[in-house]
Amino acid sequence: MKKLLLFLPLAFLILGCQTTDQQYSSLEIQAFQSQQFDCEKKVGFASVVSVFQDYGYIIASADLDTGLVSANSPTDGGLVLFVGNVMKTQKATAFIETFGGKTKIRLNFVDATESSSGYGMKSQNDKPITDPQFYTDIFSKIGDAIFIRQNTE
Repeated sequence: MKKLLLFLPLAFLILGCQTTDQQYSSLEIQAFQSQQFDCEKKVGFASVVSVFQDYGYIIASADLDTGLVSANSPTDGGLVLFVGNVMKTQKATAFIETFGGKTKIRLNFVDATESSSGYGMKSQNDKPITDPQFYTDIFSKIGDAIFIRQNTE
């Protein structure tokens, strides 16, 4: 019994310190990754590219016909003791389409970490960003960019 009484506080301490990421269904993820705007596809597309650049992303590819934009943040990396070289970047993609007379924009952001050791071993860890506020902030900037483009032409 005494062992159990000693173990319980330790178990609560360990379990209480663990953090879990919020789990979302695919529909919930699609809901906060997508937004519709009252604009032409061309205006939405240019606004997404502009906002990505404002955030410091480097546009890897952009095609108005398909509505696809892909970009990467600058790579941050260095040597980590006992691990080797670690490179971190953020990947961004956007899909812009006309939908019911409106332009629908869907964004996707992924934190990518790649490590390599002096022995030639490599590993990569990609983690999708699933913070609704993160997407809300970017859509707000895209909305501002659309507004400016529509009112300055």
